[in-house]
Amino acid sequence: MKKLILLLPVVLNFALNVTAQQGLTLEMALDIAEENSPSIKRTRLNLVRSRENLNAQRAALKSQFSLSVNPFEYTHNREFNDLVSRWNTRETTRSFGTFRISQPIVATDATISLNNRFSWQNSYSEYNDSRTKGFSNNLSLNINQPLFTYNRTKLQISELELALENSQLNYAIQRLSLERQVAQYFYLVYQQQQSLIIAEEAYQNMTKSYDIIRNKVDAGLSAREELYQAELNLATSSSDVDNQRVSLEDAKDDFKLLIGMSLYDDIIVIPDISVDTIDVDVTFAINHGLANRMELRQREIDIENTEFSLIQTKALNEFRGDLNLSVGLFGDNENFTDIYASPTDNQQVSVSFSIPLWDWGERKSRIKAAEASIESQMIGYEEEENNIIINIRKVYRNLTNLKNQIEIARQNVKNAQLTYELNLEKYENGDLTGMDLNIYQNQLSEKQLSLTNAIISYKLELLNLKIQTLYDFEKKEAVTPIKILEQQ
Repeated sequence: MKKLILLLPVVLNFALNVTAQQGLTLEMALDIAEENSPSIKRTRLNLVRSRENLNAQRAALKSQFSLSVNPFEYTHNREFNDLVSRWNTRETTRSFGTFRISQPIVATDATISLNNRFSWQNSYSEYNDSRTKGFSNNLSLNINQPLFTYNRTKLQISELELALENSQLNYAIQRLSLERQVAQYFYLVYQQQQSLIIAEEAYQNMTKSYDIIRNKVDAGLSAREELYQAELNLATSSSDVDNQRVSLEDAKDDFKLLIGMSLYDDIIVIPDISVDTIDVDVTFAINHGLANRMELRQREIDIENTEFSLIQTKALNEFRGDLNLSVGLFGDNENFTDIYASPTDNQQVSVSFSIPLWDWGERKSRIKAAEASIESQMIGYEEEENNIIINIRKVYRNLTNLKNQIEIARQNVKNAQLTYELNLEKYENGDLTGMDLNIYQNQLSEKQLSLTNAIISYKLELLNLKIQTLYDFEKKEAVTPIKILEQQ
């Protein structure tokens, strides 16, 4: 009873620690990481920036309304009048405002604007000693149409659309990359958990063998040197437990930092370590990867952006023109209601051309440089295709190899367990030294860790295959991160 009372605080402390631990499956860790991971947050902000830039540009293509008001302006100037060749003093007080509606035309890159300027003015001139005051209104419709050049409005919209698509692809790729990182760190924590469990089992076995040899030494059935060796083995095993516990805590901290979890939360990972044999058709895997990998679409976007740069480069020192047309109605009068009593029609038409004469070969060289960039991007696309094929083949070979390793590792654990139990019996009978038993214990621990590592490697390689092909061979369904992203 006394022993039970002494053990009660220890049991309660253990129970509280277990309760305080938060169990995490891989799916739960991925959900936390998708919301809180610093890397995914930065990528999501880049996506928001690209989307809002495109929204802003599309909004700029709608009718723009503006009003500028100058409620009061006073000037008193002494100036030379070229018309009469004499100095003149002018004093002016006025108020005016301009209302403007501007509408870009995407199809032709033109701009149509409607302007209305209303003003009141009181002006005195020393030249003829006269004062003029009254209201005026100038209403005009203006059209500006570029000629013989590319459509800059369409090109800008296309560039922003590609930038948004590229940001979406980056976000989707980052999510897949995060899934791989989370899985790696998740299984690393599990690996350290298992290492700690194996080290604790080894310590328990060493404790048991130490008790056996101590009883035999106390009974005079074994030499005291065997007890010294058993004490050394027990101390070494205890040290291994401490080292594994430190490694586990370090792995937990790294894992929590990656997924954006509080560093003060205690966790324990709960993996699904069941291994089902997955049949993979490598031809299907390669074809699916080439048809769906987002990196290939990114290379296509790079090519399209470079082609846009070529269009802009060809416009350097180009022959181009501008057509400007303005029609309006102007009226003025001392009385506001009579502004348009005798209106005046205003018209203006102008056509201008910019004609390059000689640029010393600048335009030609820049075009060649842009064409070389396009060719370089196309080579990058072909290289990306080849890398995808090679990586899928490598993953397929690794999966096949890892299946065999798992089966071998399982058999090794069985053999090592039987071998340890047989030698433990010899040790109890005095037919084996403590040093030799320690060797068999280490072999058992190594085989157990090898099996754990083989299973983890297979799980990670299966995930790698999903990322490389964008196809989940376990669920037998395609992975569509872009569609998932668009639904959010």
